[in-house]
Amino acid sequence: MTGIHIVGSGHTAFGRLDARSLEDLIVDATREALSEAGISGKDIDAVYLGHFNAGMSDDGFASSLIHQADDQLRFKPATRIENACASGSGAIYAGMDAILAGRAKRVLVVGVEKMTHRSTPEVTASLGRAGYQSDPSEAGLSFPQVFAIAAKAYAERYSSPMEAMARISSKNHKNALANPLAQMRRDLSFEQCNEVTEKNPLIAPPLRLSDCSLISDGAAAVVLSADPAAHTRSAHIRAAAHVSDFLPMSRHDILRFEGPKRAVAQAYAVAGITVDDVGFAEVHDCFTIAELLMYEALGLCDAGQGATVLADGSVYRGGRLPVNLSGGLKAKGHPVGATGVSMHALSFRQLTGTAGEIQVDAPRLGVVVNMGGAAVANYATVLETGHV
Repeated sequence: MTGIHIVGSGHTAFGRLDARSLEDLIVDATREALSEAGISGKDIDAVYLGHFNAGMSDDGFASSLIHQADDQLRFKPATRIENACASGSGAIYAGMDAILAGRAKRVLVVGVEKMTHRSTPEVTASLGRAGYQSDPSEAGLSFPQVFAIAAKAYAERYSSPMEAMARISSKNHKNALANPLAQMRRDLSFEQCNEVTEKNPLIAPPLRLSDCSLISDGAAAVVLSADPAAHTRSAHIRAAAHVSDFLPMSRHDILRFEGPKRAVAQAYAVAGITVDDVGFAEVHDCFTIAELLMYEALGLCDAGQGATVLADGSVYRGGRLPVNLSGGLKAKGHPVGATGVSMHALSFRQLTGTAGEIQVDAPRLGVVVNMGGAAVANYATVLETGHV
């Protein structure tokens, strides 16, 4: 038990937000989180910003942009955290460490990314910098190509994952219909996701457009506190585990997803739970093959058996363990630095009964699994209902 609670959240819409700058997004999410927590900047002891950037934004030193939301944040220590697509969770864990070390009682964490003003090739190149650069054979790979390698390897070792991946895409698009913050609120059938067409072309064979997450703008924020009683509602961070694997793909088997599996196993052990106790999960579906492998990491199925939990409805709304009720990165959107914070913010809302149309009935426990790179930086958080 960490004794740390999320006591407020902020979340912009995700999508192509041409009218909002990086600073605007940070300010919007910050103000909502502070308001929801019932506090102002003077009550915050430290701020952390999750922001990948890698050349996508001219704001290379953005941590103190959080101070623009409230003049009373002036002089509060601000730190930017970068850990690829897990930058947001890295910022949350840094905030938790500050509380556990006794240096802070309340911490504000914001995650943000501004991506859509760049061309697709520019964004792809920036994201590719999260791969291993010392080996030319890896440095030249885009992330669609990395996860295409995983999909091909899955087919060779087990069976073709393509139909299961199409079902994941269709599921997450259907879930996003109920999320007003989601970027792509469009119902796509299994057939639309499964077939290669002019509207659903191959991106990195065998990955189709429908297998890939979105290029997005957006921000999310949470307030962490060691004193939940001072706030209207809270969700307790019951366990938090961070596992990092080797960066070179040549040094680990991507299909084994050892980093996510170890992080989840550690979080379950600290929380004293099993997968059967979990009411919902928000997992890192940067590509649909990643969500398929996440089912194994969560303990829902054995290796190569992810299709079974789609076939029996386990991961759908109303199933044994609904996965990505928000729409996931696939349909909610994936503003890289914001993603991990978004997962925690929306899980907080689930556990406090404030998730709107994506709300499930009285969940007691939720799990977040946020991943950076090809299963390199892995964060698993178990959250439980505090008080509402």
